[in-house]
Amino acid sequence: MEYPDYSEEEMEKRIARFRGMKPNKMAFLDTRLSDHFRDIFNVIGTGVNENVDTMPAISSVNGFTVAYNGCEPGKGAALHSHETCEVFVPLTGKWSVYWGMEGDHEAILDPFDVISLPTGILRGFKNVGEEYS
Repeated sequence: MEYPDYSEEEMEKRIARFRGMKPNKMAFLDTRLSDHFRDIFNVIGTGVNENVDTMPAISSVNGFTVAYNGCEPGKGAALHSHETCEVFVPLTGKWSVYWGMEGDHEAILDPFDVISLPTGILRGFKNVGEEYS
């Protein structure tokens, strides 16, 4: 078997350097509503992004997407659904991930907890901590 060889320059295109990323505050329709203001950092692929101007840090997606979200307390994503699985991992703070037709189910996540939301269900999330996270 022959293995590919990548130079440092080629591999740099596959590294997302957070210090160089700029958030998109208008990636989705709900980000225009005050309860859903948030910073969205597209790391790998554009995913289900609704703003064509958003470019990911790593464009070679290999079939999946990674994005970071950050927002003030009480803000987050409205109920929405995807035809893809959504994995949510808070890096800081305390987050509510909710789901169901009315968002009546909820899990509170701490940093580095992981939830995998199946395809087709309505889901949303919000910062329930006390600071930007």
